[in-house]
Amino acid sequence: MKGIEYRGVASVDGPIVVLKKTENVFFGETVCVRDRNGKKRTGRIVDVSEKAVIVQIFGDTTGLDLDETSFEFLGNPLELRVGEGLLGRIFNGLGEPADGYPPIISSEKRNINGNPINPYARVYPRDFIQTGISSIDGMNSLVRGQKLPIFSGNGLTHNKLAAQIIRQAKLRNSDEKFVMVFAGMGIKYDVAKYFTDTFEESGVLANVVMFLSLADSPSIERIITPRCALTAAEYLAFEKGMHVLVVMTDMTNYCEALREISTTRGEVPGRKGYPGYLYSDLAELYERAGKVKGSTGSITQIPILSMPNDDISHPIPDLTGYITEGQIVLDRELSQKGVYPPVSALPSLSRLMKDGIGEGMTREDHAQVSSQLFAAYSKVKSIRNLAAIIGEEELSELDRSYLRFGEKLESEFLAQGEHEERTIEQTLDLGWKVLSVLPREELTRIKPEFIQKYLPETDSE
Repeated sequence: MKGIEYRGVASVDGPIVVLKKTENVFFGETVCVRDRNGKKRTGRIVDVSEKAVIVQIFGDTTGLDLDETSFEFLGNPLELRVGEGLLGRIFNGLGEPADGYPPIISSEKRNINGNPINPYARVYPRDFIQTGISSIDGMNSLVRGQKLPIFSGNGLTHNKLAAQIIRQAKLRNSDEKFVMVFAGMGIKYDVAKYFTDTFEESGVLANVVMFLSLADSPSIERIITPRCALTAAEYLAFEKGMHVLVVMTDMTNYCEALREISTTRGEVPGRKGYPGYLYSDLAELYERAGKVKGSTGSITQIPILSMPNDDISHPIPDLTGYITEGQIVLDRELSQKGVYPPVSALPSLSRLMKDGIGEGMTREDHAQVSSQLFAAYSKVKSIRNLAAIIGEEELSELDRSYLRFGEKLESEFLAQGEHEERTIEQTLDLGWKVLSVLPREELTRIKPEFIQKYLPETDSE
């Protein structure tokens, strides 16, 4: 029965508490645990057997003893209070106000685990989102309803890039505005302050909902943070008809917390100690993006993850790449050259780009310019390797023109200011300017009529 307190804790191990009571409880149910002094902690059931219930506590378990601890099953899963008052607010990782203001005024609550979207009800993403960043708009276009993660490394400028996307993202040919949901998991205080200050200074904070689980918060809280954020996003998108951009950082911290809990529970580890269900757990989060029939709103996701040791084959980026529709990869070598944003053109990919660009959406030459930039830049990489062996003076004139193209692409097209916003037309014109370094006969992926129409008169250097 709900509302009855029980005693009988079998064991306490880190954030995991084993209770003896097992009747009339369900997986994911919220549990209220009190120590001998009446201090209350919240947890949720993560495993149920015939003899015991395993509860995951959100917070520390200091002071819990086996005899005097009492617990109460609340009969509900973890829920988030939702309402239009969400916008402009800052919450902790559990959805509790962290900005000094009272809870939002609303009687509506939503299960943070969400409701699975019927695949038949999904609408295919097609609407181009202009981020104002050439390396994304020109070569890895973002589409409304897409999941496009940023693969970064420790110390790279992924936070600065995420903040710039949030400030600048807009729909083409539409007055519909984006609202943002930001989820920070295990982030340092200075990172949280950077995002908050950036949003305040740019005037977008009123359209942002922030969920912050700082580095000194219990690691267990990081499991809940993205679920609270996505629940808020689903409410704003599918019930209020808004277009929502969800940025989640850092997914690596989320996965580390998942591994920590899995180890505490004594589960059989998978690759690099992560639980075997890491793929399905990540899919649970990523698949909450998209567009649904009957709703004008949409959820677009940009998860950010820092690759341990810059290893793109690590389980976290590896599994994320399987679930999402592409990736933006940041490159340490470009960053060391002073290029911002250091987006590595070749391994970056947007699988939905082809459906959101072209005449009527961006510009007729977009697909072919992007393809030509990719092809030419891949050739630059092999010529640079050759030049490192035989010396640049031994290269042919054509090879040297490719080297000039590579330098120009990195310094003028990929590089731009943190507060510089380029329209898609400016980005494509810049792409043509960079391509003009190459002889015309090398532009094999572009129709002659586009070359005639868009290539600048000075087609060589």
